[in-house]
Amino acid sequence: MKKGAMQKSKQWNVKGAVRLAGVFHFLHSCGSGCLLPFLTLYFRHLGLSAAMIGIIMASKHLLALLWRPFSSVLARQYDKRRTVIVGSLLSSALVVLPLLLFPSAGIPAESGRCNTSQPDADPTSPLSILEQMTVPVDSNATVYSVNQTSVSTEQTLEDNTLVNHSRSARGLRSLKKEEEPHSEFLGSLKVMDAQHQMFFLVLIVTALWELVAVPLEWTADDGLYEYLDFVDATDRYGGVKVWKHIGAAFGSCLVGVLVTNLFCRIGSTVEFYSYTVLMILTIPAAALLPIYLRKRERPTSGGFKALQLVHGNPQAILCAVTVILTGMVTSAVSDFFLWLMQDCGAMEIHMGICLALAHLSHTGFSPIAGHLSRFLKYHGWMLVFAVVGLAMQCLYYSFLWSPWAVMPAQLLAGVSTGALWWSVASQSEDIATPGTEKTILRLFEALSFDVGAAFGSLTAGFVVQKFGVNVLFQGAAVMLAVWSSALAVLKWKIPRQRRINYSRLLAADTEVSESESDQEKDWLETAMEDAGSNNKWTVNKS
Repeated sequence: MKKGAMQKSKQWNVKGAVRLAGVFHFLHSCGSGCLLPFLTLYFRHLGLSAAMIGIIMASKHLLALLWRPFSSVLARQYDKRRTVIVGSLLSSALVVLPLLLFPSAGIPAESGRCNTSQPDADPTSPLSILEQMTVPVDSNATVYSVNQTSVSTEQTLEDNTLVNHSRSARGLRSLKKEEEPHSEFLGSLKVMDAQHQMFFLVLIVTALWELVAVPLEWTADDGLYEYLDFVDATDRYGGVKVWKHIGAAFGSCLVGVLVTNLFCRIGSTVEFYSYTVLMILTIPAAALLPIYLRKRERPTSGGFKALQLVHGNPQAILCAVTVILTGMVTSAVSDFFLWLMQDCGAMEIHMGICLALAHLSHTGFSPIAGHLSRFLKYHGWMLVFAVVGLAMQCLYYSFLWSPWAVMPAQLLAGVSTGALWWSVASQSEDIATPGTEKTILRLFEALSFDVGAAFGSLTAGFVVQKFGVNVLFQGAAVMLAVWSSALAVLKWKIPRQRRINYSRLLAADTEVSESESDQEKDWLETAMEDAGSNNKWTVNKS
């Protein structure tokens, strides 16, 4: 028996599994941090409007809402988790690259960053024309330069007019073709202007990218969690999540430094190549990732059970509404926060450091969460604290005056996000039945990251299009301030209902100290002695 037990302990190397999972999540999050936060900034570089970007990002979130749980169930049912993970990494690394083939449909916001002597500078841009007109040479040369500039400008206007006439004629020809019974999708694209053509092409590529990338996270988490659950080590699962934030912080900071130094040579392509390289580097770790293999089984109805538990608890309903609203605001901030920084003169190095600071402050919240919860007496008040913090963050953003001035708000962002999900996890434990804790937490995550984020991106795009980024953040701050007041009143009025979690009770029973056992034994002996003396007194009395 001893020999068999030793072999089993060697086979299930928990420490090695956790370390390998940490490496996997670090590399994957590092790659995501290189590209995802800067994606809307690249769409702006392509010339897409804020409303178009909002539609693209909302479609991305809605696809994730539908495809992520379905792909996770299929991978589990057919025992193809490792294949799905490796395939998702390789496919996402390649599918995203066609976005680099699209030319800009507008004037890039970074056109003045490079000197005219560098290859990326545009000689026909207004800045270049102004520099040519102010060159300190002799007067005759100066006059000649101005005349040449005027001629080139007139020539550019004439060329643009010819292009517009050509587009109009092409559009009329395309309209005539549409009257024919056989119309094609590509023909309808030719009728549109360059910006709308770019919008539909980017939307198609982004949707394909999301379809191949989204199955990875839940599939990898499920395999690791069931592996640790099989060896009774689920308490180490939470430590793996820390590496996600550390990897995202490192990736954002790294790509910010690289883009700032290499922008004038290769433009806004470093983010995409960094993402592709890191996704490919993650494949060996994914191939060795510890995953629990199970036999084929019917899909469970855990999601519907989680919905019923949330629907039957008023405090959980308040939590669900809160995560939807905060998901809307967080999505709006992530989509257009870098726009605001760019308008304030920030470069990618400023953006990368600010994004990294938010992730690191999030990881630093966990050690103080318990003390803060005891101070607030109830973890539900932590939810109110998180909403207030997010409102203050958005209000601060709306009055941003310089790139480095965003640092205090980024520290607050990490703390408020950490407080939000710490409170949501505690709420999930309160209402969960045995085996449903993880499913309920995922339900809250889907409501925030997918449902709320989709509505937030869509609304934010149109608000920025019509009123600007500052008005977006001010409106988000007002909405969260109103909801935080209502949430505090409702938390105080609605009684707290807590379901008994038998798994936690059993775990607590196994951790009873020897002194507590001795105290229980002393109490039992005292009670028996008292009972004996009472019986003796009764006998004597009779």
